[in-house]
Amino acid sequence: MVRAKRRGLSCPDLPRLTRCAVLAATLGITGCMQPVITPPDAPPERSAVPESRPALAAPVATPLAPDSQIGRYFAALEQQRLSQGLLRRDRVPRDLPVSAHLIEDVFVRVALHEEYVLAGNRVIEQKTPSSLRRWDAPVRLQLDFGASVPAGIRAADTALVTRFAARLADLTGHPVSRVERGGNFHVLVLDEAERRASGPRLQRLIPGLDSVTLDLVRDLPLSVSCLVLAFSRSGADTYTDALAIIRAELPDLSREACYFEELAQGMGLPNDSPRARPSLFNDTAEFAVLTVLDEQLLRILYDPRLRPGMREAEARPIIRRIVNELMAGES
Repeated sequence: MVRAKRRGLSCPDLPRLTRCAVLAATLGITGCMQPVITPPDAPPERSAVPESRPALAAPVATPLAPDSQIGRYFAALEQQRLSQGLLRRDRVPRDLPVSAHLIEDVFVRVALHEEYVLAGNRVIEQKTPSSLRRWDAPVRLQLDFGASVPAGIRAADTALVTRFAARLADLTGHPVSRVERGGNFHVLVLDEAERRASGPRLQRLIPGLDSVTLDLVRDLPLSVSCLVLAFSRSGADTYTDALAIIRAELPDLSREACYFEELAQGMGLPNDSPRARPSLFNDTAEFAVLTVLDEQLLRILYDPRLRPGMREAEARPIIRRIVNELMAGES
C-alpha cells in the first residue's frame, strides 16, 4: 500500500539499540530460538519504527484538524482509493498468479531487507539487507480501545482480531491468540486526542519505552493512518514486545485493512516491495486483505528450517526448498 515515508526520523540514543527501521503499513517483530533474559524494566530495543497505511494524493489538502475533520479526511481517502480500484478484497486474484519464483523473490525482499537504516540517532530511508526476525515467545494480542470508539465497533473489531489471531496461528504454526490482559503485542485504537495523550498508558503497557517512541506516537502525521512498532529486549533477532496504533477515525474497510497489515507485518515481515503483488506488503494500498502470497510469506517465515539471524546467502537455498514444497502441496 502507499505510505508516506518518514524521513529524518529520530531514534533513541540507547547503548543497546540494535535496529530502528520503519515497517510498511505495519511494523513487526520476530523471535529467536533462545530465551531473552534481561531485567524486567530494561528499556526495550526498538527493532522497527513505524509506518503506515496512507499516501496517494490526498483527496483534500487538509492539515491536522479536529477529530470530525480527520474522520472526513480518511473517509474521502478511502472513497478515492476504491474509485481507483484499490483496497481490493480478493484473496486469490485471477489477474495476479503466484509462482514459486515470485514467492521466493518477495520473501527475500520483504523478510530479509529493511527500508530504513539507523544513521547516528536518525532513521534514513535506504534499502538495506537485514537478517531474519520473528517471535519466539507466544504472541498475545491485546486490544485496547479509546473511549471514543463506540461499543458496536469495539465488538466487531474484537471479533475480527480474534479470528485473525487464529488465522495467523494456523498459517505460521506459532502460538498467536487474543488476550484480555497480559499481552505482549498491544493494539491500541485511539482517536487524535486519545493518541496524543497516550504516553502514560504506553509506558504502563511496555515499560522502558523511550521518549522518541512516545513522541513518534503522539506526533503521528495525518499521512499515517496506522503503524506497528516492534521491540527486542535482548538485542538479538527475537521480538519480545510490539505496539500497533490504529486511528479510530478510519472508516471500516481502511481500519480492517490496518488490522490485517499491521498484525501480519508485526509477525516479522518488515519491508515493502513493489514486487509484492498481490500483497499487503507494498506501497500501493492495492489490497485490503491478507492474500494468498502473504499467507505463503508467513508460512515460510516460521518454518523451523529457518532461524532468526539468518542472512540472504544462508537462507535463500532453504527458502527455495520450502517454496517448492509449498507449491507442490497445492498442485
